[in-house]
Amino acid sequence: MTSLLAVATVEQMPGSQDAKLVARIAAGDETALGAVYDSYAAVVFGLAQRVLHDRGAAEEVTQEVFLHLWEHPDAFDVERGSLRSWLGVLSHRRSVDRVRREEALRRRHDAAAHQRRGGDGDVAEAAAAKDVAERVRLAVSRLPADQQACIALAYFDGKTYVEVAESLGIPEGTAKSRMRLALKKLADLLSAEGVTL
Repeated sequence: MTSLLAVATVEQMPGSQDAKLVARIAAGDETALGAVYDSYAAVVFGLAQRVLHDRGAAEEVTQEVFLHLWEHPDAFDVERGSLRSWLGVLSHRRSVDRVRREEALRRRHDAAAHQRRGGDGDVAEAAAAKDVAERVRLAVSRLPADQQACIALAYFDGKTYVEVAESLGIPEGTAKSRMRLALKKLADLLSAEGVTL
């Protein structure tokens, strides 16, 4: 009798339906993914659209969120909140990451265009910038390999810490910690050489 009461209690828990759907997704049940999509796609798309102001980009983020759920159903924890909230957080994060990535790309393109035009023609300034770039490269090469990898992906490839974590197959917190440690060490190394960025 106790087990029947326990089952009834679990059935009535808010989120037990979410947990069941996610368990079915983990087992490879595409219909469960379809049910989740039907229930929450509008929420995920709406959040992405509000951040991105671009229907096509919002559709891509929506697809990425549901693909992430399909590939990583174990990332959802019913103890921490509802599936709707979790999907909303994923949508918001991925949208913000996309905005940041596009902004970084735009800045790099602007800098490259400025450099192609010859900047302001100041040869001394160009030489100083080249010297600083070489010192930064040298300082990066003195970092531990795991920190170098994070810095290379984040600053040279324009990836967000979430994308760095995914690329390296490490938790997001680990990626953040490695980048934070790397940046501190770089600042110390460059400061010792008199380079200020």
